[in-house]
Amino acid sequence: MGPWHFVGRADELRRIVESATSEDRRGIILSGTAGIGKTRLLREAVAMLPTDRYAVWTATANIASAGLPFGGLAQVLPGDQPIGVSPAGLLRWAVEALHRQAGGRPIVLAIDDAHLLDPSSAALVYLIARDEHATVLGTLRSGEQVPLPIRALWTDDLVGHAELAPLPANDSKALLVEMLEGPIDSASAERLWRMSAGNPLLLRELVIAASGSRELTRAYGVWRWTGQFDLEPRLTDLIDARIGDLSDDVRGVVELVAFGEPIGLSMLIKATDEEAVESAEERGLIRVVASDRRRHVRLAHPLYGEVVRQRCPVTRTMRLKARLAALVEETGARRRDDLLRMAVWRLDSGTARDPIVLLHAGAQAFSRYNVHLAARLARAALDNGGGFDAADLLATILMFSDQSEEALPVLESVRDKIDSDQRRSRWLVVRGLVSYWGLGRESAVHEIARDADTVADPGYRARVHSFEAIMRMHRLESAEALRLSRAIVDRPAAPVAARALAQCVIAHVQAVRGELDASARTTTGVQDDAPLWRADMPYLQLALELARGTRLAIAGDLAGIDAVAADEFADLADAGDFRLGSGYLSVVRAQAARLRGQAGEALRGSLQACAVLATSRVFAGLAHAERAYAAALLGDADEAAIAMADSDRTQTPGMAVVYPWREQARAWVAACAGDVEGAITMLVALVERLRADDFAGHEVLALYDLVRLGCATLPINWPDGAVEAQTVTERLDELVGVVDGPVAELMVRHARAAGDGVALLTVADAFTERGLLLFAAEATAMAVVRLRAANAGGERSEASARLGDLLARCDALRTPALRAARPMLSERERQIARLAAAGVASKQIADQLFLSTRTVENHLQRVYSKLGVTSRSELAHALRALPEP
Repeated sequence: MGPWHFVGRADELRRIVESATSEDRRGIILSGTAGIGKTRLLREAVAMLPTDRYAVWTATANIASAGLPFGGLAQVLPGDQPIGVSPAGLLRWAVEALHRQAGGRPIVLAIDDAHLLDPSSAALVYLIARDEHATVLGTLRSGEQVPLPIRALWTDDLVGHAELAPLPANDSKALLVEMLEGPIDSASAERLWRMSAGNPLLLRELVIAASGSRELTRAYGVWRWTGQFDLEPRLTDLIDARIGDLSDDVRGVVELVAFGEPIGLSMLIKATDEEAVESAEERGLIRVVASDRRRHVRLAHPLYGEVVRQRCPVTRTMRLKARLAALVEETGARRRDDLLRMAVWRLDSGTARDPIVLLHAGAQAFSRYNVHLAARLARAALDNGGGFDAADLLATILMFSDQSEEALPVLESVRDKIDSDQRRSRWLVVRGLVSYWGLGRESAVHEIARDADTVADPGYRARVHSFEAIMRMHRLESAEALRLSRAIVDRPAAPVAARALAQCVIAHVQAVRGELDASARTTTGVQDDAPLWRADMPYLQLALELARGTRLAIAGDLAGIDAVAADEFADLADAGDFRLGSGYLSVVRAQAARLRGQAGEALRGSLQACAVLATSRVFAGLAHAERAYAAALLGDADEAAIAMADSDRTQTPGMAVVYPWREQARAWVAACAGDVEGAITMLVALVERLRADDFAGHEVLALYDLVRLGCATLPINWPDGAVEAQTVTERLDELVGVVDGPVAELMVRHARAAGDGVALLTVADAFTERGLLLFAAEATAMAVVRLRAANAGGERSEASARLGDLLARCDALRTPALRAARPMLSERERQIARLAAAGVASKQIADQLFLSTRTVENHLQRVYSKLGVTSRSELAHALRALPEP
């Protein structure tokens, strides 16, 4: 792994540069822990200082030179040090020598690791800082002894002093992208950031360790980390240097916290020794955190725990975990997490005997979407005699961890234990889940419909029918899905989870039909009841997110999508590696980025979804379709075609409900490849199919795609012949009364204004207000074309400028509407236009390009004509709207 580009720390970088260049030039000293990035930050800041205005010198203090007079500044002082001069005389000589070398420029002296400076160098730095023509910048390692002259720099108010904070999560992710030379999925980036505690050096060593143990893998260009790694010597050396030598009693404290954090302070003292706990806290090995009325203890750094846990002998590890479990049992396991933690400790220590405890802990882990831990506990419960309930839970979890082939034998092993309607309903439901979504067997729908009649109790039968309903919805049997779902909702005997799942079906159908307000109310009700159904059916959240995500994407509700992405479920799904949840939410985020005109971010998000869903049968086809759409918007026809082929390969018949998104993407892939007529044909066929399926919400989007391709007046001849042909605009106008929300109205306004440049600009403004910059840019581009055709000079120039501003906020989009508004310039015209826009005079341009002034002026006139501008002041705006050659 080589060096990487500097990322993040923008505020800190600006502060250092300003400290050296502002009028008061006070300078600044940065403190921070080892590896936090002090040296790199100082080096980057110094590199930004103009050496023609400042005499910039850098020095790095070190232990080797700490005992030599002026050893720390030997890199900047002249080599002809006078002999026989007093210490005070040497200081005066050094100051004068630096000023002579500066040649009248203000001095900037940058000292890395200033805590290692020898006394003479430290005194000289202090004197330089007092000089009104000099500035001192420096770094210190926190916790080290600092020479008094250096400490006096900020205590005497000669320089500022600040502690360098750990990297925030976003900067850490950007650094990971640099290290790995490619994107990394959000959950992995979050785990690595937390594990490194925002320390760049530790982050690098973690990546190296994870790569060496093959726990860091790449799929579809996106890196993913399992959370595991083997200790590498360099990493352990770094941690050992921080931990230091431990006495047996302090080691006992650290080990118990490593396996039990967060652990109550009173419990820790009871299990170890109060003096040892105090000593561990004083040495910075543990920290005490207040939580409500309790005090919990954690290790001071997450990697301390990893090193301690991996080094602890197996027998001692088992003893410590058994001790932790016993301590929690003695206190009565009163906290919410106690049951789960206690069960895991019992399992790891080989002392787990009670299948009921293991079963309840597994269900609790699954309700938090920690699928791997839930599977471990459920399997242990089954092995310890948990019977039907344990098999039911384990088979469900195996399905959601992409191990459906293993789930069916687990279910079959307890078929003979079905002795009640309650058990029969649960068994039928899990078998249906595994067969339909896990194994892709469409016959599962007919089987669950047939076998529902074998459940006599109406409440438990409603549970079975709720799964039949959602299967039928996914198969596009919307009418039957609605009938079943409404019957369940109207049945008082139906369990809460069955009613909630039926409501998710209703909400989804409402969304695709354009009943967006009703769908929002339905999903809100389901979410409000989450505490009542999550313990029984945590995976119901997927159905809720699919209904909610579909509605928000159809509505173009970017704020709503952002709220979903920030919801607790997104964090739990990422942290617990619940891939179906995190993968689908990545798709929704990608859709929002696409609508914002951030096609590059949409492509990265969809690639992340593809990587997460690489082994999934459920949402993989949708993820690849979104990837294809984003690539098409960026003009990458080859990548778009590959992604669409991957979508076709991974799509299953059981997920037919997502076909509108996939077929829209297919049309834009064709348009990207230059087959606009083919794209139009695909979209017309899609509109006809959506109308037949009564998917008015999706139909509006497909009709609007036709508007975006310049087909607002295109007639649609409905295949059934019962309806007269309508134009795209007429059909859109008709659907406005059906589809809720302001975005549908904006799409109709765009269609109506297709031939009016001024009206198109008004529509573009409305799209911009909602953050839908892709649509705003295309509407503006169409306005440019219409105004150019009308020879409306002033309005055309304004439209071109507005298009340039919009595209500056988007990625390099390549759609037919944008290409039509952005005439191609020759390479020579482009060169001349850029220089002219930068304010370079025609004669200077001519001299630079070895042309005559007349030739330059002629080229400029052609550029003005092509771009619809009249002056150089308008040229810069218009150039932003040009495609790259």
